[in-house]
Amino acid sequence: MKAPLIALIGVGVAAATPAVAISASTPSPDSAQPPQAEAQSPVTDPRQPPGPVRFDQQSRMDETHVKPVNRYLKLRKRANRLIAKRDHRKVRPVRDADQLDWSNLALRRESRRLRRLIDRVRWDIRFQRAGITPAVQAHLERIAICESHGNPRAIGGGGTFRGKYQFMRSTWASVGGTGDPAQAPEREQDYRAALLLRRSGSSPWPVCG
Repeated sequence: MKAPLIALIGVGVAAATPAVAISASTPSPDSAQPPQAEAQSPVTDPRQPPGPVRFDQQSRMDETHVKPVNRYLKLRKRANRLIAKRDHRKVRPVRDADQLDWSNLALRRESRRLRRLIDRVRWDIRFQRAGITPAVQAHLERIAICESHGNPRAIGGGGTFRGKYQFMRSTWASVGGTGDPAQAPEREQDYRAALLLRRSGSSPWPVCG
């Protein structure tokens, strides 16, 4: 009995072996799914800085806007102080909320305008201190139109007479001017002519005075 039993067991083992082999070679439902592709990192430009530096770039962009804002506000406050001094009134406060929304181009344009305004108001203050009244300025304007058609760069007399009021260089120097009268700012020419008019009357302009 032992020999047939052993033979029967051997047959069973032999029959089970192919099934085990088939089972091992057949993929399971879970393993039948294709493997997921690995997450790809975004393509980066090697010429660009890495990610964390972008915060510094944004800070620099903000700084390029903050500087024009601060420059404009500084000029605006200076202009307000000078205007208040000229007009003998209190200084008006400057509100800075609106300028934060302006573009850099608008800020630069307004800053240039303020510089011109500051220069003009400073000369107005000098006129006041020198006692140059609106009547004197009107008289000077008539002289300038007659002498040079109001052109501050005019040159006449073969180069002898220069500027809006046709100064001679020696006369220009006598009222504190330096360099070429025809190259001086127009407001300075007005100021020097007013000093000359107050000192010498209309005699320096025998035809137009």
